[in-house]
Amino acid sequence: MKKICYSLLICAFSIQADVIIHAGHVFDAVAGEFKAKQSIVIDEDKIKAVESGFIKVGKEDQYIDLKEAFVMPGLMDAHVHLAQEYQPKAERDVSMESEYATLYAAANAKKTVEAGFTTVRNLGDGGMQTISLRKAIARGLLVGPRIITSGKTLATTGGHGDPTNGRSKNDYTPPSPEDGVIDSYDDAKKAVRQRYKDGVDGIKITATGGVLSVAKSGQNPQFMQDELAGIIETAQDYGLWVAAHAHGTEGIIRAVEAGVNSIEHGTYLDEAGMDLMIAKGTYYVPTIMAGEWVAKKAKIDNFFPELVRPKAAAIGPQIQSTFAKAYKRGVKIAFGTDSGVSPHGDNWQEFVLMVEAGMPAAEAIQSATIETAKLFRLDDVLGQIKINYLADIVATNEDPTKNISALGNIVFVMKDGEVIKEL
Repeated sequence: MKKICYSLLICAFSIQADVIIHAGHVFDAVAGEFKAKQSIVIDEDKIKAVESGFIKVGKEDQYIDLKEAFVMPGLMDAHVHLAQEYQPKAERDVSMESEYATLYAAANAKKTVEAGFTTVRNLGDGGMQTISLRKAIARGLLVGPRIITSGKTLATTGGHGDPTNGRSKNDYTPPSPEDGVIDSYDDAKKAVRQRYKDGVDGIKITATGGVLSVAKSGQNPQFMQDELAGIIETAQDYGLWVAAHAHGTEGIIRAVEAGVNSIEHGTYLDEAGMDLMIAKGTYYVPTIMAGEWVAKKAKIDNFFPELVRPKAAAIGPQIQSTFAKAYKRGVKIAFGTDSGVSPHGDNWQEFVLMVEAGMPAAEAIQSATIETAKLFRLDDVLGQIKINYLADIVATNEDPTKNISALGNIVFVMKDGEVIKEL
């Protein structure tokens, strides 16, 4: 019952209609298995009840028939770049305005949520694009996933993430901590505080070189320990997580020892690094499909700048094998694609690569639901189809634990109790 007051003296009770889903199979994200014939009752944006069997639907209730479907919590991607998508040299728009990038991000957000990813973590953009987009989606102005964002990446001078890399020295003013470039403990504190002022949810750092930056090394460590300490200490003071882009072994070790919450890519992660991550509880976000994508494109003449091509050829193919070793060793894994390197909306292909590398399909789904929710610090409201959790629900027509490619055909998407895509 819902109480409605028309004045201070006159109140009435009205029946609050629910949304009732009859689901043929519902994924239990804790057990990692589907349970047959479940009814999901939704009140506004939350799950009100989950019951065995198909319950009676009231006259006022909205009914959704998913009796033949395989129903899961909304999928989550821990590493995307909504405001960008890599273009070959001949097609690249080097003068993309920030305003256009925001509109571009909105289009990619729609593709992403329609692919079944109802929550994403955006790790790095040109400024305020995904902070603004997060607000617009949350207010219902645009359709897209729930966005968790780091805003601008933090890098060192000349490091992966320095926005002036590849430009003539006469063509830029040296970037500041406010711009995301730091070179000292004090710079680190100032940069984190600026990101907090911008309204971010967390911090992204480039702990090593990267593949796509116009710089020679793709794996050297790029932060000193005092700089990392300044970032981590300040982020913790402000309740912000820290995600570390890292390919090389030494940079990974430094970042994990400093206390980052996740390692992104982790290409040359070795056994010592894996054991340190296990001891520290650090998550690994592999982004295998980004590695596969850049390795393929490295074979095409003139697709990448000359400084980038050898890095893409060397680093890209390594990530899947590193993931396989990390999974076997017991490192905590959260699903992430680095979409924005590869096209948005194809995020599901990461599942296929994870399963190819030895992770059971059910665990791959868990990595994109309950495990990612833990990394996001939202596991009390997301990642499961459970009472009092947000009503983020997706479905396929085929059992993805038997054919993981079924996740490439999401036929139903609900976010916050609102249907975005339906049969």
